[in-house]
Amino acid sequence: MLAGEWPGRNGGCGDRGVVKIFRWPVRVYYEDTDSGGVVYYANYLKFMERARTEWLRSLGFEQDRLAETAGVIFAVRSANLEFISPARFNDSLEVSAQLMQRRRASLTFEQGVYHAGQPGQLLCSGVVRVACLSVDHFKPQAIPDFVVKEIVDVD
Repeated sequence: MLAGEWPGRNGGCGDRGVVKIFRWPVRVYYEDTDSGGVVYYANYLKFMERARTEWLRSLGFEQDRLAETAGVIFAVRSANLEFISPARFNDSLEVSAQLMQRRRASLTFEQGVYHAGQPGQLLCSGVVRVACLSVDHFKPQAIPDFVVKEIVDVD
Protein backbone atom coordinates (compact mmCIF):
# COMPACT_ATOMS: atom_id res chain seq x y z
CA MET A 1 0.00 0.00 0.00
CA LEU A 2 1.26 3.41 -0.91
CA ALA A 3 -0.61 6.02 1.08
CA GLY A 4 0.23 9.56 1.95
CA GLU A 5 -1.23 12.56 3.68
CA TRP A 6 -1.62 15.75 1.70
CA PRO A 7 -3.19 19.09 2.51
CA GLY A 8 -6.93 18.98 1.96
CA ARG A 9 -8.57 20.86 -0.88
CA ASN A 10 -10.92 22.69 1.48
CA GLY A 11 -8.57 23.21 4.37
CA GLY A 12 -8.37 19.56 5.31
CA CYS A 13 -10.65 17.19 7.08
CA GLY A 14 -11.06 15.62 10.46
CA ASP A 15 -8.87 16.75 13.31
CA ARG A 16 -5.63 16.18 11.40
CA GLY A 17 -6.29 18.79 8.74
CA VAL A 18 -5.35 16.43 5.91
CA VAL A 19 -7.08 14.38 3.26
CA LYS A 20 -5.70 10.90 2.72
CA ILE A 21 -4.52 10.06 -0.76
CA PHE A 22 -4.24 6.34 -1.35
CA ARG A 23 -1.80 5.21 -4.02
CA TRP A 24 -1.61 1.80 -5.71
CA PRO A 25 0.99 0.53 -8.20
CA VAL A 26 -0.12 -0.90 -11.55
CA ARG A 27 1.95 -2.38 -14.38
CA VAL A 28 0.71 -2.04 -17.96
CA TYR A 29 0.46 -5.46 -19.59
CA TYR A 30 0.16 -6.18 -23.30
CA GLU A 31 -3.52 -7.05 -22.78
CA ASP A 32 -4.10 -3.49 -21.51
CA THR A 33 -3.03 -1.90 -24.77
CA ASP A 34 -4.69 -1.29 -28.12
CA SER A 35 -3.24 -1.88 -31.58
CA GLY A 36 -1.22 1.32 -31.24
CA GLY A 37 0.57 0.02 -28.15
CA VAL A 38 -1.05 2.49 -25.74
CA VAL A 39 -3.41 1.75 -22.87
CA TYR A 40 -6.95 1.30 -24.18
CA TYR A 41 -9.10 4.05 -22.69
CA ALA A 42 -11.51 1.75 -20.81
CA ASN A 43 -8.61 0.15 -18.92
CA TYR A 44 -8.03 3.34 -16.95
CA LEU A 45 -11.38 2.59 -15.30
CA LYS A 46 -10.05 -0.86 -14.36
CA PHE A 47 -6.92 0.68 -12.86
CA MET A 48 -9.04 3.10 -10.83
CA GLU A 49 -11.29 0.26 -9.68
CA ARG A 50 -8.24 -1.63 -8.38
CA ALA A 51 -7.09 1.42 -6.42
CA ARG A 52 -10.53 1.90 -4.81
CA THR A 53 -10.72 -1.80 -3.96
CA GLU A 54 -7.27 -1.69 -2.37
CA TRP A 55 -8.22 1.52 -0.51
CA LEU A 56 -11.18 -0.31 1.00
CA ARG A 57 -8.96 -3.31 1.79
CA SER A 58 -6.46 -0.99 3.51
CA LEU A 59 -9.30 0.02 5.86
CA GLY A 60 -9.82 -3.65 6.71
CA PHE A 61 -12.76 -4.50 4.44
CA GLU A 62 -13.02 -7.11 1.71
CA GLN A 63 -15.87 -6.56 -0.71
CA ASP A 64 -16.93 -10.20 -0.78
CA ARG A 65 -17.09 -10.28 3.03
CA LEU A 66 -19.15 -7.07 3.10
CA ALA A 67 -21.61 -8.69 0.71
CA GLU A 68 -21.81 -11.84 2.83
CA THR A 69 -21.91 -10.30 6.29
CA ALA A 70 -23.45 -6.85 5.83
CA GLY A 71 -25.48 -7.49 2.68
CA VAL A 72 -23.97 -4.57 0.77
CA ILE A 73 -21.95 -4.06 -2.37
CA PHE A 74 -20.39 -0.99 -3.91
CA ALA A 75 -21.15 -0.18 -7.55
CA VAL A 76 -20.03 2.68 -9.75
CA ARG A 77 -22.85 5.20 -10.13
CA SER A 78 -21.00 7.66 -12.33
CA ALA A 79 -17.54 8.24 -13.76
CA ASN A 80 -16.11 11.29 -15.46
CA LEU A 81 -12.63 10.83 -16.94
CA GLU A 82 -10.20 13.09 -18.73
CA PHE A 83 -7.40 11.56 -20.76
CA ILE A 84 -4.26 13.67 -20.77
CA SER A 85 -1.32 11.57 -21.96
CA PRO A 86 -1.00 7.92 -22.98
CA ALA A 87 0.49 5.11 -20.95
CA ARG A 88 2.24 2.37 -22.88
CA PHE A 89 3.04 -1.31 -22.64
CA ASN A 90 5.24 -2.20 -19.64
CA ASP A 91 4.92 1.23 -18.00
CA SER A 92 4.82 1.30 -14.21
CA LEU A 93 1.93 3.42 -13.07
CA GLU A 94 0.63 4.74 -9.79
CA VAL A 95 -3.11 5.15 -9.34
CA SER A 96 -4.45 7.47 -6.67
CA ALA A 97 -7.80 7.41 -4.91
CA GLN A 98 -8.79 10.33 -2.72
CA LEU A 99 -12.17 10.37 -1.04
CA MET A 100 -13.73 13.74 -1.69
CA GLN A 101 -17.28 13.25 -0.43
CA ARG A 102 -19.07 10.80 1.80
CA ARG A 103 -22.82 10.64 1.80
CA ARG A 104 -25.20 8.26 3.53
CA ALA A 105 -25.16 5.77 0.64
CA SER A 106 -22.34 6.93 -1.63
CA LEU A 107 -18.68 7.83 -1.84
CA THR A 108 -17.12 10.20 -4.37
CA PHE A 109 -13.47 9.78 -5.29
CA GLU A 110 -11.06 11.95 -7.17
CA GLN A 111 -8.61 9.66 -8.94
CA GLY A 112 -5.49 10.00 -11.03
CA VAL A 113 -3.20 7.73 -13.01
CA TYR A 114 0.46 8.76 -13.05
CA HIS A 115 3.75 7.39 -14.30
CA ALA A 116 5.34 5.75 -11.22
CA GLY A 117 8.18 7.82 -9.84
CA GLN A 118 6.86 10.90 -11.62
CA PRO A 119 3.83 11.95 -9.55
CA GLY A 120 3.54 15.21 -11.46
CA GLN A 121 3.00 13.44 -14.78
CA LEU A 122 -0.76 12.94 -14.79
CA LEU A 123 -1.98 10.60 -17.53
CA CYS A 124 -5.67 10.36 -16.68
CA SER A 125 -7.87 12.00 -14.06
CA GLY A 126 -11.35 11.14 -12.98
CA VAL A 127 -14.15 11.64 -10.54
CA VAL A 128 -15.96 8.41 -9.66
CA ARG A 129 -19.08 8.13 -7.50
CA VAL A 130 -19.73 4.76 -5.93
CA ALA A 131 -23.12 3.77 -4.50
CA CYS A 132 -23.67 1.39 -1.63
CA LEU A 133 -26.38 -1.09 -2.65
CA SER A 134 -28.21 -3.93 -0.95
CA VAL A 135 -27.11 -7.30 -2.28
CA ASP A 136 -30.69 -8.57 -2.49
CA HIS A 137 -32.42 -5.67 -4.26
CA PHE A 138 -29.65 -3.56 -5.78
CA LYS A 139 -31.25 -0.51 -4.17
CA PRO A 140 -29.28 2.23 -2.37
CA GLN A 141 -28.54 1.37 1.23
CA ALA A 142 -26.72 3.30 3.92
CA ILE A 143 -23.04 2.52 4.21
CA PRO A 144 -22.74 0.33 7.33
CA ASP A 145 -21.75 2.25 10.46
CA PHE A 146 -18.73 0.02 11.09
CA VAL A 147 -17.39 1.03 7.64
CA VAL A 148 -18.20 4.72 8.06
CA LYS A 149 -16.30 4.67 11.34
CA GLU A 150 -13.08 3.80 9.48
CA ILE A 151 -13.46 6.46 6.78
CA VAL A 152 -11.91 9.87 7.37
CA ASP A 153 -14.62 12.51 7.58
CA VAL A 154 -14.50 14.58 4.41
CA ASP A 155 -17.87 16.35 4.55
